[in-house]
Amino acid sequence: MSRIAFYAPMKPPGHPNPSGDREIARLFLRALGLAGHDAFVASQLRLREPEGDAGAQRALVEAAGAETARLLAGLAGDPPALWFTYHSYWKAPDLIGPAVSAALGIPYVIAEPSHSPSRAIGPWAGFAAAAERALLAADRLIWTKPRDLPALQALVAAERLCHLPPFLDPGPEPAAPPPSDTLRLLTVAMMRAGDKAASYAALAAALEHLPQPWSLTIVGDGPLRTDVAAMFARFPAIRFMGAITDPARLRRLYESHDLLVWPGIGEGIGMVYLEAQAAGLPALAAAHPGPAAVLARRDLPAPGDAAGFARAIAELAGRPGARAEARAHVVSRHGLRAAAERLGAILAPLLP
Repeated sequence: MSRIAFYAPMKPPGHPNPSGDREIARLFLRALGLAGHDAFVASQLRLREPEGDAGAQRALVEAAGAETARLLAGLAGDPPALWFTYHSYWKAPDLIGPAVSAALGIPYVIAEPSHSPSRAIGPWAGFAAAAERALLAADRLIWTKPRDLPALQALVAAERLCHLPPFLDPGPEPAAPPPSDTLRLLTVAMMRAGDKAASYAALAAALEHLPQPWSLTIVGDGPLRTDVAAMFARFPAIRFMGAITDPARLRRLYESHDLLVWPGIGEGIGMVYLEAQAAGLPALAAAHPGPAAVLARRDLPAPGDAAGFARAIAELAGRPGARAEARAHVVSRHGLRAAAERLGAILAPLLP
């Protein structure tokens, strides 16, 4: 067992506000534990600066310097075997890990790194430069999102890059849904401008081509709620549930529907696809890189092909064994234990 210092500059795992980023940080801590390591949260300092405020960024740099000094004073007598940072990027760079690991002479690892050369100019230029320095200092960069890989490959040598598929705790075996004569579709997504609105529009266009009896439950809320409601006003069997953050309630919704449908435009990972499949709910997206990396179904409809998306809905809904296939896919490739095994193999060469 190795002692590992864990840090999440974007949002620490103990932050009071729930979010996907906080949940993934907690999952990484659990995966490190399952891999046989003693992982502890080294710092709770949050370094996210979302406004491009130069003064706020200077204050965070000063806070990080003080935190670095505190950590070095506390860890020098009994240093950890490795420093592990989750999610460093231009709005929340790791300003602590590189300095601490260099001073202690221990390996430095970043999981879910992001490199954005376009941010070298602008209000986050200093933070972007710090994020790049952290990437260059890391012994291993563990990427999960396909869209992050090209920029990382242009920055560091291939042997420093390792892939860890996105993962979650799949939970217990799912309950079977009650019988129904209607195809029960489910969508879980926020309602905001940009890619989310484009995905809602693409889904509405696909439903025009779906002839069989169906209903659609939409979970989500946001500034474009009125616009999204207008997109689906022509369909009779639509139910809006609003935002749901209770995992148990979401799990029951996944288990009681027949198919998760979400085109997934611009999705980096799409944790909703993993959550649905873990609950035995087959999931469908268009052939975008993020969703394609996590779906059990491989032959995805082309982006923008509304009729093709409708055909894929009908085909997947009628496929025997699709629920068991979805669950097995997540457990074997994207489950917490599978991630722990992969993470252990990545870190092993760096540990004593």
